[in-house]
Amino acid sequence: MADETIDVIERLIETCRDGQEGYRDAAEHTQSAELKAFFNRQSLQRAKFAGELESVALRLGESDPDRSPSIANKLHRAWFDLKEKLGGGDVSILESVEAGEDNAKKHYQEALRADLPVDVHEIVEAQAHSVLAAHDEVRNLRDSYKRAA
Repeated sequence: MADETIDVIERLIETCRDGQEGYRDAAEHTQSAELKAFFNRQSLQRAKFAGELESVALRLGESDPDRSPSIANKLHRAWFDLKEKLGGGDVSILESVEAGEDNAKKHYQEALRADLPVDVHEIVEAQAHSVLAAHDEVRNLRDSYKRAA
């Protein structure tokens, strides 16, 4: 069970690092002060979540949890940059962020179905609630910006 738990935690760490980088990148590309502030808050929150999960991994015996974003995240960022260069604007940024949030939501839902120790499940569940709320906020912002365009 410890190996399965560590695998789940490591995947969530990667997911959080991807989110941290994705939100930071989105904040750098938007011209909206509202979006910039939201993206920066979410980036910091994902960094906090990754740190919590790294502590869990260390406690469970993982000697050096991977702290880098995934290759998929790097490809997503390149796509993000290309869309921005083509003039996608804030709606395009929000669509890209939402795609990343769909991925994070999926990984957290999978983690919640895993057989985790109670204390680890509680941490994952609390983080999952925040991830789902951020997903919904991004979707609402995207819809709002689309209507305004």
